[in-house]
Amino acid sequence: MATFVASSSTFSTRAAARPQAIAIWLLFMAGLVFAMVVVGGITRLTESGLSITRWDVVSGTLPPLTDAQWQRQFDLYRQSSQYKLMNAGMSLAAFKGIFFWEYVHRLLGRLIGLAFALPLAWFWLRRQIPAGYKLRLLALFALGGLQGTIGWWMVASGLVDRTEVAPERLAIHLSNALIIMAGCLWTALDLIDGDIARHDRPARWVLPVTLLLSVQIVWGAFTAGLRAGHASDTWPLMLDAIVPPGILGSARDAIADPVSVQFLHRSLAYVVAAAVLMVAWRLWRAGAGVRALALGGLVLVQFLLGVLVIINHVPISLGVAHQGVAALLVAATVWAAHWSRRGTAT
Repeated sequence: MATFVASSSTFSTRAAARPQAIAIWLLFMAGLVFAMVVVGGITRLTESGLSITRWDVVSGTLPPLTDAQWQRQFDLYRQSSQYKLMNAGMSLAAFKGIFFWEYVHRLLGRLIGLAFALPLAWFWLRRQIPAGYKLRLLALFALGGLQGTIGWWMVASGLVDRTEVAPERLAIHLSNALIIMAGCLWTALDLIDGDIARHDRPARWVLPVTLLLSVQIVWGAFTAGLRAGHASDTWPLMLDAIVPPGILGSARDAIADPVSVQFLHRSLAYVVAAAVLMVAWRLWRAGAGVRALALGGLVLVQFLLGVLVIINHVPISLGVAHQGVAALLVAATVWAAHWSRRGTAT
């Protein structure tokens, strides 16, 4: 009798699992993180990231509503190095402009936290999470909490003796955001298509291309953090040479010298584009169809945007598009990699 009751309880718990609903929620979360990456790009390119100098998790949810509150925020900003070294004499009206994007960025972060925590608690309490997925969802939630801490750690680096955040912290912040987005997508695809390993499709590309793309994104973050996109505005030559003189004079130049950083980023772009296009061709021949087209098309668009950003002196619109398409390329890589390793027949 006890065995029967236990079996019935197990059956009812499994029957209550809602993999499709959880997958839709995770795809929505991936979309929110993508939006966060785009807004983060706008925040960086408009030099807005250091406009809010306090990390008030609860009270900071509301923007300044009175003249006195606005003046208080402005006074705090005027104590920062960015104001003293770059924006001395800025008006309150101009300050409100840069405050807006940093406020939206932080508000979206709070919304993402709630959009993950509340449904997770709902699915958990109602025993609707399929077996084997609880730990994975908790890990994604923990990464989201860590992202908020990394964000403030990044901002804090720019408040003293500099006009921008530390590029290595920016790289960590962007990388963690894309890891969260990729984790949400992969888990959603596991719930939709299954998580059983496939051995009949080209999959040896997944690890090397993922590593290659990761390195390129990290160097893109260093390029942004050092404003290295302004180091040269010509293509295909850089400073009238294939290899500019004096680059990489030391190992540190790879992450600290704007000319060296841009050279590495744009050079690696050729390698990434060639590798991804070869993978897309193999996936097309293997029947991946739309996935192959998405992967190949996005890497070409990203390469073109990179060139346009350089030759047009890093305009905000193209810079934001470049960061957004990088995130879409990560998503396309996850989609194609899942098909190669675990996807269904379609």
